Amino acid sequence: MKGNVRLKNGYAGCCEVEITDDSLGITFPMTVMYPAGTREQADRLGPYLLELARDAEPLEGRFPLVLISHGTGGSPLVYRTLARHLARNGFIAGMPEHPFNNRNNNSLEGTMQNLTYRPRHIQMAVDWFFQNELLSESLIPDAVSIIGHSLGGYTALAAAGGAPTCFSHETPDGKPQSVEVAPDSRIRSLVLLAPASVWFRAEGALRAVNIPILMLDAENDPYTPPFHAQIIVEGVADPSKIIYRTVENAGHFSFLSPFPESMITSSFLPSQDPLGFDRQHFHEKLNAEVLEFLLTQQV
Repeated sequence: MKGNVRLKNGYAGCCEVEITDDSLGITFPMTVMYPAGTREQADRLGPYLLELARDAEPLEGRFPLVLISHGTGGSPLVYRTLARHLARNGFIAGMPEHPFNNRNNNSLEGTMQNLTYRPRHIQMAVDWFFQNELLSESLIPDAVSIIGHSLGGYTALAAAGGAPTCFSHETPDGKPQSVEVAPDSRIRSLVLLAPASVWFRAEGALRAVNIPILMLDAENDPYTPPFHAQIIVEGVADPSKIIYRTVENAGHFSFLSPFPESMITSSFLPSQDPLGFDRQHFHEKLNAEVLEFLLTQQV
């Protein structure tokens, strides 16, 4: 084993940081969860109550890094229970908020700039961890995984070596163009949840992605139906490195952490699942499945 990732249900520390993109003249927030030796307490994370050890000292040891990329117009906090589960079990998890493509500011949705910025900001988040005084000593070098949901799946694939092409409606001149993305060789595995992949339809667009992938899509998903997964299966260098299954009766938003009762309403689509789907029960299995896959990458 590399590092001490075989923790079992320890405590999850949590802190909130900011990353600076000098080229855009902006900062963007990132929530970080990590193994800690301090007992958790009820804490507020955005609109959510969660048991966490706020600003606790990191547990001694070295751990793999996981970044979670949220969907378009979304929030990193909707993956909070998955991130906490990983932190409790020996991973350091970062959840950056993608600038101009989140629930507070979605002004770049559907643009080439957004397709360019998203993977770049994931790479900047990885850089932040390895340069941070507090956490860099707690990281296993070059043991980085990316979890991406929906457009976060695009982001993960692009950061891992995919060569996307944007559509005509996404460019100022109305012509399709290649999206410039620098691959990050530190990324060793991907978890793709209902991934959006249509920007990788060109011949060879995913040929440079040659790492283990866990990919789950949803049976009742109008946003990223099964052909998105097929683009990935048929496009990567070695399809045998993909573990792929469709979650029965799940919807696109079923991969988001369960919402508090007060937020579950038909007017709030991310809280909704197909009739009969038990999101709470599914996430117990999802957390375990993602953890087990990531642990196998550390052997």
